[in-house]
Amino acid sequence: MEYHRPVMLDECVEGLAIKPDGIYVDVTFGGGGHSREILKHLSDKGRLLSFDQDEDAWENAASISHPGFQMVKSNFRHLKRYLKLYGVDRVDGILADLGISSHQIDEPERGFSTRFDAELDMRMDQQGTLTARDVVNTYSEAELHKIFGIYGELRNARSAAGAIVANRTLEPIETVNELKNVLQKLAPRGKENRYYAQVFQALRIEVNDEMGALEDMMRQAQEILSPEGRLVVMSYHSLEDRMVKNYMAKGKAFGELEKDFYGNPVRPMKPVTRKPVLASEKELKENSRARSAKLRIAEKI
Repeated sequence: MEYHRPVMLDECVEGLAIKPDGIYVDVTFGGGGHSREILKHLSDKGRLLSFDQDEDAWENAASISHPGFQMVKSNFRHLKRYLKLYGVDRVDGILADLGISSHQIDEPERGFSTRFDAELDMRMDQQGTLTARDVVNTYSEAELHKIFGIYGELRNARSAAGAIVANRTLEPIETVNELKNVLQKLAPRGKENRYYAQVFQALRIEVNDEMGALEDMMRQAQEILSPEGRLVVMSYHSLEDRMVKNYMAKGKAFGELEKDFYGNPVRPMKPVTRKPVLASEKELKENSRARSAKLRIAEKI
């Protein structure tokens, strides 16, 4: 399987402040670039558990021979449960790269990309039951309006939802090109591809419940990190980044900072960097995916 070099590889690994005999988790194995780099910093006594529910990721992991490496076939929202299964209740660092892998986008039949015609699927976990086709053909106009507005950040989310509902009453919208044809008149001229990408992003986030999974993972991360353990999260979407920023500053993805009986803030973590780490100019030239990436690092108090 051909995967691209991960975004901000050195910055991610540096953010983990790796101890050679520590226990680490890569909750998004993907092409395995981050995991392989982490393993270079671990002794034979160190451990790395990497999560991925995608079959292709598992094929990628087959060549890794480090004695402390363990692949976990699950969504990272089940982090705590699976670590317990492998006898781990405390870890020194957790890394999450929330970007969809280039490999998944480049595989036409997965239906993630606007570049190829395929069935509207977009499931990260092929065992999952909800597909993008289901969302497009069964969600109410109000539900579609909400996901396009919030997850896709479309300015004309209401019109997009209305167009889909009007068209699907004639016949179901089942493929990438059928959906693009329905939305063609709504896409800003000259920026059609960006518009379709926003629509597809919204559908992908909904199909895979990415926001819910992220919140679950971060909540568990703070419970299983050892004191001074690091949480390193790279996001590519403003909504995700806002959740990560809030979590690292307030201990919750949404809502206000909690205070104890005496009015002191209750913060389980403290951000290591005040602002997000961004890719270098050199990396931006080599990898366009790095443009929207924001890396945040926090330490367990």
